Amino acid sequence: MSASPTPNVERTIERCRPEDVTPVRIEADTLESTAPEYLRDLKRELATEGYAPSALDIRACFDDDCSLATQDEADRIRGHVRAAAFLGASSVTVTCDSVPDAEKVRPALAACAERARREGLAFELDAPITLDDE
Repeated sequence: MSASPTPNVERTIERCRPEDVTPVRIEADTLESTAPEYLRDLKRELATEGYAPSALDIRACFDDDCSLATQDEADRIRGHVRAAAFLGASSVTVTCDSVPDAEKVRPALAACAERARREGLAFELDAPITLDDE
């Protein structure tokens, strides 16, 4: 049982005022870096232009049936999950066209989904496999 209170969305937004911003989905491949300095500047520039990052789309590639390649790709996805949280996005979508060995990839993606959950992000998977908790 968690000691922290359950969020009450209605109570949180009841006195909110509309903002004149445009929500945008960002393609992870368009990010030049996931370094905090770059993301900080990008976040500021987006705000200056009236954009609010709402989601980050990550294209994953698990074509190699290799544990090391799978781990490298999972590390890259986790880096983008951290970037999405830093930018203030509310969700990440991971798209993967093929998965040669689901038993290697599933735990790696489950770890990425857990990282997203801990960062406060929704995690969506568009792939030929599902995670165990879906």
